[in-house]
Amino acid sequence: MTRRVVVAMLVPVPWSPPGVDPAAWRAALAEDLVDLLARLAQAEAAIATTPADRPLAEEIAWPGMRIYEVPQVTVLPVLAAATADGFEQAAVIAADAPDVPGMILGKLLAPLESKAVAVAPGGPGGGVLGVATSLPAPEWLADHDLDGASAQLLRRNAPAPGDVTTTPPWRRLRGPADLGTLDIALEGWDNTRALLGG
Repeated sequence: MTRRVVVAMLVPVPWSPPGVDPAAWRAALAEDLVDLLARLAQAEAAIATTPADRPLAEEIAWPGMRIYEVPQVTVLPVLAAATADGFEQAAVIAADAPDVPGMILGKLLAPLESKAVAVAPGGPGGGVLGVATSLPAPEWLADHDLDGASAQLLRRNAPAPGDVTTTPPWRRLRGPADLGTLDIALEGWDNTRALLGG
């Protein structure tokens, strides 16, 4: 069986709802994503953090969960750490999508049997939800953060455009407009829900 890891990247969260402490909001978003990843059947879960955010990573990690400390919140250092840990496939997911369905993550990993890189767009707010690749990552894959990346950007250095495939998008909570898209019928995202009073 292929050894896979899905890594929650502690990305900057520049916005929080009115009356909600920004640090508490960021922690709730990240914890909800980590809780989802920890329950995935087909992959292990990990957290990627800069040294400054190490306390948050340790606070939300499940017992025994890997924490990858990286110099900046970009994809390649995380993929290198996962490679060193012996994983054969990895996905790096932005930790500001607390309600992402597991199916979306599964569809991000699925193309790796035939494609070098898969990208899940981050919805109307731009950026990407996540990037997945077989390990070690292709030498042509440029390093990007998840806020500024896109499938088009990642294709620029690929030997062929088809080496990078796009999977279904899922929006991240990056501003007021995204808040209205939360579906209370979806299970999970308990910490985020609690901060919003519901």
